[in-house]
Amino acid sequence: MRKSFVHKGVIFILIILFVQFNSFSKPSIPFFMNGIHLSDTLPLKGFLFGDDEPYPECHASTIIHLKNGEFIAAWFGGTKEKDDDVGIWMTKGKPGNWSKTFEVAKINNTPHWNPVLFQAPGGKIYLFFKVGKEIPQWETWVKTSDDEGETWSDAKELVKGDHGGRGPVRNKILVLSDGTWLAGASNEQGMWNAFFDRSNDQGKTWTATPYLSIDRNKIKGKGIIQPTLWESSPGHVHALLRSSSGIICRSDSKDYGKTWSPVYKTSLPNPNSGIDVAKLSDGTLVLAYNPTTHDWGSRGRLSLAVSFDNGKSWPKKIDLENGKKDDEYSYPAIISFNDSVAVTYTYNRRKIAYWMATKDWIMHNAVPMENQPAEP
Repeated sequence: MRKSFVHKGVIFILIILFVQFNSFSKPSIPFFMNGIHLSDTLPLKGFLFGDDEPYPECHASTIIHLKNGEFIAAWFGGTKEKDDDVGIWMTKGKPGNWSKTFEVAKINNTPHWNPVLFQAPGGKIYLFFKVGKEIPQWETWVKTSDDEGETWSDAKELVKGDHGGRGPVRNKILVLSDGTWLAGASNEQGMWNAFFDRSNDQGKTWTATPYLSIDRNKIKGKGIIQPTLWESSPGHVHALLRSSSGIICRSDSKDYGKTWSPVYKTSLPNPNSGIDVAKLSDGTLVLAYNPTTHDWGSRGRLSLAVSFDNGKSWPKKIDLENGKKDDEYSYPAIISFNDSVAVTYTYNRRKIAYWMATKDWIMHNAVPMENQPAEP
């Protein structure tokens, strides 16, 4: 009888140890992410609006995270990209509870493009966007909000009389360690060129750098546009760029974005589609991109690539969407907050999707880069 009792006790202890071991061997996933209730299943995924929007197409989203835990997102919407009725639309809220969308910017009867949201260190929110029928004639306009997006100022031109696109062309502004505001910019007048707009007075005035140096014998086609930025250490700034050469390109600065290295290729594919990168608090980089090659290739897969060495290598990847060749999941915007990331992206030009997860969840579910399936 005593032996049986001891035997059962040993088994009970072993079961407890087994359960504890398994609970510690898996990454913990918090139930709350800065006020957002998380179920046991990540990621959080859905759409910013339903099927009753007053426009058939939308594209090019942007997102920011507010101190109260809410998000603001914007995009352009209209009959079709480049049509005169295209304006800038917006929503505010959290996953599962987004406000009714509204047109936040429509200054004239010409197409509006590529909104970029930015919250300055003091709390003021900026909404930059492009206006113009043709990209080479783009003007950059800006609206501001002092009450977390509840009301917005009248629009004004960012750099009066300047055409082709000043300020941020598509991706978020980066505030450098010395306080400089750095915007990734590009110009599509003939060949494609990238540059950067710098502001040392909180956005009142902007100074454009020269175009990045590019060897067009190595980078084929139109060139490079739409930089996305991060700062690895004070003054050391890096940019990844969309290209027409089937691959993501890069340039680096050692002087707070004043001068830049010649553009060079990375190992990451790019089908001439928008990209965006976010830096987490420990220096980990998370890049949102379409992992396919060929100029104007398929945008049917959208993925996150992860780097632990300042973008030298990207050993892990996870798919957000894995569709057919003719699907379009593109133009991602990614931000980091509280060791989590939020991504918004174009969903077949019909909706704007969102995707959110913690760093722990991403690390646990990402797979080695070489284990990814073939291109759609």
